[in-house]
Amino acid sequence: MENMLFLLFLVSIYLFIIGYLGYRGYRGTHTATDYLIAGREAHPFVMAMSYGATFISTSAIVGFGGAAAVFGMGLLWLTVLNVFVGVFVAFVFIGVRTRAMGHRLNAHTFPELLGHRYDSLFLKIFAALIIILFMPLYTGVVLMGAAKFIEVRMGTSYEVALFFFSVLVAVYVIMGGLKGVMYADAVQGAIMLFGICLLIFFAYYGLGGIVSAHEQLSAMQSAVPENMAASGHRGWTSMPEFGSPYWWTLVSTIVMGVGIGVLAQPQLAVRYMTVRSTMELNRAVLVGGIFITLMTGGAFTVGAISNVYFLGDADVGVISIMAARGDVEQIIPEFIKNYLPFWLGDVFFVTLMAAAMSTASSQFHNMGTSTGRDIFESFTRKHSSGASILATRIGIFATFIVSVTLAYVLPVYFEAGIAIVARGTAIFFGLCAATFLPLYMGGLYFRGITRSAAIAGAVVGFFVSLFWLVFCHASTAAALQLCNLIFGRAHLFGDARTGFVLWSHVDPLFIGLPLSIVVTAVVCFFTKPFSEEHLDACFKKS
Repeated sequence: MENMLFLLFLVSIYLFIIGYLGYRGYRGTHTATDYLIAGREAHPFVMAMSYGATFISTSAIVGFGGAAAVFGMGLLWLTVLNVFVGVFVAFVFIGVRTRAMGHRLNAHTFPELLGHRYDSLFLKIFAALIIILFMPLYTGVVLMGAAKFIEVRMGTSYEVALFFFSVLVAVYVIMGGLKGVMYADAVQGAIMLFGICLLIFFAYYGLGGIVSAHEQLSAMQSAVPENMAASGHRGWTSMPEFGSPYWWTLVSTIVMGVGIGVLAQPQLAVRYMTVRSTMELNRAVLVGGIFITLMTGGAFTVGAISNVYFLGDADVGVISIMAARGDVEQIIPEFIKNYLPFWLGDVFFVTLMAAAMSTASSQFHNMGTSTGRDIFESFTRKHSSGASILATRIGIFATFIVSVTLAYVLPVYFEAGIAIVARGTAIFFGLCAATFLPLYMGGLYFRGITRSAAIAGAVVGFFVSLFWLVFCHASTAAALQLCNLIFGRAHLFGDARTGFVLWSHVDPLFIGLPLSIVVTAVVCFFTKPFSEEHLDACFKKS
């Protein structure tokens, strides 16, 4: 009872702070620019923490942490890409130009930026529809991660935890807009850093330190179950066998899918447009780099070494066996519940709430702005701040319903133990990369990309990736059952190989993105370029 009172006390303080920040955002929102991009006046620290807290959610901690318990330390390559690509490259090479072009073209959303850059209503609507139709999957798995932790920690049902948590997030996003979201993100990011540092310390402390923990984990190679070893698993401190199903899943789907896909994330791209100058964006690199290193590196490391704890516990069993028979997303919550001091579990409960709320709030805001600003205003031609904010709030509510419904359905629909949260995140990241990355990066750096080339590349990247997901990629095709319904088989390729390439486990990113780049480049040579006046408006300093 005392433990529960302490937890309720922490949660009450946290919710009061978030409620106050949402109210601050509401009071400071007077125009559509305030609601959509925080008035373009965000402090670099707030922007960096908001970016990091949006990037890192329960998908990273619960979802990818659970995946690390299965795949091992090889998942740390994702941390390397997250820091180098997701922070350094993103801020220095993409963020700077996104901010400058967004200001020049008066863009308030990611689809609006693409639409203005290529003078294309089609691209604006197409990008908005992808966000509205597919981001609910990403949002749903983030909500799943939070609800599963609440379920374990508070002893409530998954359905009740999901409902109340989701409603809480939706309320403060609808009320405060991006200002409220970013204020809350900065505080939530600080809470997340504090919680993950405690988790890393106590996880290593319980095993006698860093060296001892890694030696014990390395010695567990013989504990790898036969079915996992047959699929290429070689222990939790080694990469899977090159070309094996485990190798392709880890490298192509989880590491590359998320590590590259982050560059084309709409909810992150809009953060670049919230600061006043390039100098402030550059100042945010260090903060963002430290945050991402600790959050992802810490979660993945703890997930891997949790195997040592579970191996010696006869009541719980080897972690890989748990993963095979149940939810991978339960691994981190169960580890914290069984092996860490109760008060740390309570602190980390708030950490997980902060991680999930910061990401989900940004996703709801992004889906709402795509509905209100990009779809509603494009067809109604109503551009007043009041109409834009109202339409965005209605969009947030509608996509909230869809996302929560998916979070209810996914655990039932997908087979247990396939790391739904991690894979759902990777699917959305990869789909965005194949669709948006060539025209987004190309549009920032190259004057020669034509409207037709941008449209062709985006359409090819999207539909090829979607086809590969539905009919070719083993885990998603088998779960969706459309391939089985049409062709009478789980997925088209079966066990077909070409050298080390196991086609059924190749992520759609490796197919859709190269084709999108090639199509964009080829079509440029055969279509009419933009006028110099339009290009000057996009690229030259005002």
